[in-house]
Amino acid sequence: MPFSPDQIAELNLLALFDSASSQEGIKVHQHSAAPEAVSAAERLFNKGLITQHDGGYLTSRGSEAVEHTQTLLSLLSDQ
Repeated sequence: MPFSPDQIAELNLLALFDSASSQEGIKVHQHSAAPEAVSAAERLFNKGLITQHDGGYLTSRGSEAVEHTQTLLSLLSDQ
């Protein structure tokens, strides 16, 4: 089963988080961010992976998701 466009947007947003620091969050600005990023942030918040509907910090579940996202990116990387 391939990734849906919504899942790709969520993975891209998760990839922006720094897994090495729980003190660094992100902010998805509704007026300047791509609409798919705004929607992805809302979905990640509803799934309990981030603390705010527009970004914020990772929850413990979100930290785990970021680790898996970074592992997948590493495995798929040409480098």
